[in-house]
Amino acid sequence: MSRSASSRANRRGEPPPSPEPLPSPALDSHTHLDIVLGERPAGGQGNWPPDDDVDAEITAAVAVNVPRLVQVGVDVASSQWSAALAARHPNVLAAVAVHPNEAGAGAADEAALAEIDRLAALPRVRAVGETGLDRFRTGPEGWVAQEVAFRAHIRIAKERGVALVIHDRDAHEEILRVLDDEGAPEHTVFHCFSGDAAFAKACVERGHVLSFAGTLTFGNAGYLREAAALTPVDQLLVETDSPFLTPVPHRGRPNASRLVPHTVRALAEVTGTEVGQLCAALTATAERVFGAWEKDAPR
Repeated sequence: MSRSASSRANRRGEPPPSPEPLPSPALDSHTHLDIVLGERPAGGQGNWPPDDDVDAEITAAVAVNVPRLVQVGVDVASSQWSAALAARHPNVLAAVAVHPNEAGAGAADEAALAEIDRLAALPRVRAVGETGLDRFRTGPEGWVAQEVAFRAHIRIAKERGVALVIHDRDAHEEILRVLDDEGAPEHTVFHCFSGDAAFAKACVERGHVLSFAGTLTFGNAGYLREAAALTPVDQLLVETDSPFLTPVPHRGRPNASRLVPHTVRALAEVTGTEVGQLCAALTATAERVFGAWEKDAPR
């Protein structure tokens, strides 16, 4: 989700209660804690969420057995904030990028990409993303700039030896075209996977990882459940994209990392996997893709 779209975020009503804890540790492979805790002023100037508030959000996730989070940047300022949070907090790793909607508006200039490259070299930054293509919010006038930025992000991820986290909205075939042309990084994650079974098969055959969000639980998302059912367990991740895409039974209310157990349980049902076994598999995949979360673990 782009920061420019975050003012339209679905944050109606009171935050939902935490669900029953998972039986084994899992993770949230994609969250925006800075947006969860309040929009910062335009241009990145002003106060970011207080550390105590951020730590409370993370503690709430740990309480339901979600001790691993990936905090995702969408522009230079939020990427810098994400990297700083990961550097100080043992439960958090970071992903950094200029979001495709921002790139389509001209934000992925040489200076911005140089800073993303610098951040991607930091020990606790383990992915470049979210990057990709968005044919929904960005009109045709921005598509060339989006693709140029996407290609640049792919190259940064490969040069820095980190994962690539993809934002794909209404651009399935174009995404695969660019990945095939550039050569995908070893670890490529389709954040908030939104394709059908045929697209999932194409991604799985290429070795990509599919991350499912709360949309998996929506009544009209049978196509996503079909996609998840055919994906090998070792190519699955789970996420919130919080504060967006809140899972059933709390759809329409603010999302948070502590709500990821709803999606984990739905994914377990869809894949026919016992919940504890799925948690172990998701954790193993996350550590294969992003590396270990422990503060002193090698990158």
